[in-house]
Amino acid sequence: MKTRRFLAGLLLGMALLTSGSAFAVKPDEMLSDPALEARARSLSAGLRCMVCQNQSIDESDADLARDLRVLVRDRLKAGDSDKQVIDYVVSRYGEFVLLKPRFEWRTALLWGAPVLLLLVGGVFMLRATRRPKPLETAGLSADEKAKLDAILKRD
Repeated sequence: MKTRRFLAGLLLGMALLTSGSAFAVKPDEMLSDPALEARARSLSAGLRCMVCQNQSIDESDADLARDLRVLVRDRLKAGDSDKQVIDYVVSRYGEFVLLKPRFEWRTALLWGAPVLLLLVGGVFMLRATRRPKPLETAGLSADEKAKLDAILKRD
């Protein structure tokens, strides 16, 4: 009996965990043409929800995400290509709306910074391991030892 309850609770928990973002796209938003709907899903998976910011508009339940999903579908129904739809959304909301930013001169630092940091870190590590060992200092001369002993005996 306890095993059944445990299994039922486990299944219910798993169902609740996996159902969060599966129903973000409402049936009234879906296009009747399966090819257009697949394109809309593909495009909306790459667009950031401006409210949630870590979810695509395809996964988000926010009102703004719904408006963007409808906008994408409207543009596709109007005959726009995928690039035209993305360009239109970017022109209205900026580059931040893209989950994967485009590689342009403005985003070159964003794309190149990780590589640059790795190179700089590697050079630093190489230089640190190849640093010359400090020179050994010569011991005290007999005269210096005598003066040091005299000072230490005074105290």
